[in-house]
Amino acid sequence: MNKISVIIPMLNEAKTIGKVLQHVLRKSKPKNIAEIIIVDGGSTDGSLEFVTSLISNNSATTELFLLQSVKGRAKQMNMGSQRATGNILYFLHADSIPPNHFDQFIIDELQQGNSAGCFKMKFDHNHWWLRLASWLTQFRWRACRGGDQSQFIDKSLFEELNGFDEHYTIYEDNDLINKLYARNEFVVIQQWITTSARRYESQGIWKLQYHFWTIYVKKWFGASADELHRYYLKYIA
Repeated sequence: MNKISVIIPMLNEAKTIGKVLQHVLRKSKPKNIAEIIIVDGGSTDGSLEFVTSLISNNSATTELFLLQSVKGRAKQMNMGSQRATGNILYFLHADSIPPNHFDQFIIDELQQGNSAGCFKMKFDHNHWWLRLASWLTQFRWRACRGGDQSQFIDKSLFEELNGFDEHYTIYEDNDLINKLYARNEFVVIQQWITTSARRYESQGIWKLQYHFWTIYVKKWFGASADELHRYYLKYIA
């Protein structure tokens, strides 16, 4: 029987993690979910205390687990995958709300022979560019992919690909996606996941989009994980 392990990397997400966890619990069927694993990378804003309290008071059938890792989404998600008992891994950002019944949509894809993929994505913001960028995520073009769309993958395939490359402090999602595209192992589920536009709001839509494009082009031309991280620290972080 197919079972999904939901893995959520977290770093200072006290404002969003509760909403995401409650949604995942309420909008999925316990029979489809092996567990929800939150992997913290060193939060200092009360996220740890909030999740610990939520786990202590969890009355849902689905089990919640909190792990602590060194900082870095690739490291955090790999740790979560090692703890996972499900045969399907679902990597979800702590500020993204998956569609209702996301679990069944994912299982349906596995049953159809699709071993990995994501959802199409929309931002919680009405700016015309973000609406256009959201609309483009319905297509299979690799340039329209990103971690905010969440990723599901058959656990055996994930292990065959050696998981997320921990050399990447950023772009780890896209690195894995590139490997899956090279094997023609990726599908876009035509249901919306909603993600936060908070970084666009705080840094400016055009400025941030320019830097994201630059990172994409740098990677296309062979930039190393360290080069991408240095650029990110200089212009985005």
